[in-house]
Formats: sequence, structure tokens, C-alpha cells
Amino acid sequence: MKKAVSVTLVLTGLFVSTTVSAKQLWSDFSISYLNGNDYELGDNSREVITFEHASVHNWGDNFLFIDRTKPDSGDQDTYFELHPRLSLSYVTGSDLSFGPIKDIYLAGQWESKSSTKSTFDNYLTGIGLALKVPGFRFFKANLYHVNNEKKDDDTQMTIAWAAPFKLGDAEFLYDGFVDWASAESDHASELNFTSQLKWNVGKVMGTSSPLYVGIEYAYWNNKFGVKGVDERNPSLLIKWHF
Repeated sequence: MKKAVSVTLVLTGLFVSTTVSAKQLWSDFSISYLNGNDYELGDNSREVITFEHASVHNWGDNFLFIDRTKPDSGDQDTYFELHPRLSLSYVTGSDLSFGPIKDIYLAGQWESKSSTKSTFDNYLTGIGLALKVPGFRFFKANLYHVNNEKKDDDTQMTIAWAAPFKLGDAEFLYDGFVDWASAESDHASELNFTSQLKWNVGKVMGTSSPLYVGIEYAYWNNKFGVKGVDERNPSLLIKWHF
């Protein structure tokens, strides 16, 4: 834990020292509503409200989401993840792009959950890439060392993407992430492949920003590292961008 806090403080100091001339290039805020009935570990049926904020800067990028979950039992919980990445091209003043690689990053992540039954904070540090993939709005990958509060530390690889496409005049977006975490002495390896397929109904309604309806599907093996707990959960989705 002390090691993770020390690394986090070093990264924070590096962020502060290199973002004096920071410029925001792009940002987005959204609110989502999810309703699914095939969750594992706890109530099968849950409603989730998610707040998301993403931004791109000359120094790197950042992503934050907050989940407020309401299961049938009424035992609500709050979970969030903060994902800052610091561009090494920005830090060094050199263009580090080559081939399909747009940039290389120092990557961090803070995971936190708060409920009556479970509270934890996990800290991740590692290296990240931004990749040029035709047809994708973004495609990024990170490799982390994970300092877990409630179980043995492990290694995690994360891939995230967004791919817009059209069918006639209809606008769609397919986005999501894949998390893979290594097995350790007290937990199994896990694979979480969660993605969303969404139609921008806001274009039909004439809204100034996207209003999506669609489905999220979670394909999660060994959920939370529990051997044999495999989740296959489709959820109805409404997502409004500001």
C-alpha cells in the first residue's frame, strides 16, 4: 500500500510539474442508465446510473466514471475509476509516434468502492499506448501493476476502443473495454469483456448532442477473481451526452 501511495504521489508531482501550460483539446460528459437481470455475486437484477467524463489534453488524457448501483435488495453501492495518462511525447518534447503507435504514456488508475458490505481502494500504475486503427475513434491499451487492498497484487492489461459507423442515415457506436488480470495465490485470473452497441436516436429527435439507446453486454470469466463465477449479462442502455 505504501509503495502504491508513493508511486501515486510521484506521478501526481510529475503531472503538476508538466501541466503548467496545459491545454484541453476535447472533453465529453455523459449520464447512462443500465438495467440488467443476469448479474453474478449478489442480486441478479440491478439498475445502474453511470456518470462519465473523458478529456484529451496536450499533456495526455483522462477518464473518470462513477457507478451508482441499486440492486433488488436495496443495498446500494458506489464505485468509481479514475484513469489519468501522461504523454511521454509531451514530457520529452519529442514525437514518439511510430507505425500504428500515436503516443506512449505513463498510465495510472484508481479504483474505489463504497458500500455497507465492502469498501476498498486499488491503485494501478503502468505504461500505456494510443494506437491508430482505421475506423476507430480511439484505440488504447494499458499494462498495469495492481496494488490491491483486499487481495494479492496482480498484473492487469486493459484495452479500450470506440468505433462509430453508419447504416444509411442512422448513426451507431460500438465501444467498450477488455480487462485481463493475472492469477495469484488467492484469486483466479479474470477476463472482463464489456461492450456497448448504441444507436444515436438523438439525431432523429434533433438533439444537439448524442442520445443513445442500445445494449451493453458483459462477458466476465472468474468475476472478481472468483474461480467459476462467470457472468453473461445483457443490459438495456440509455446514454445521454452533454
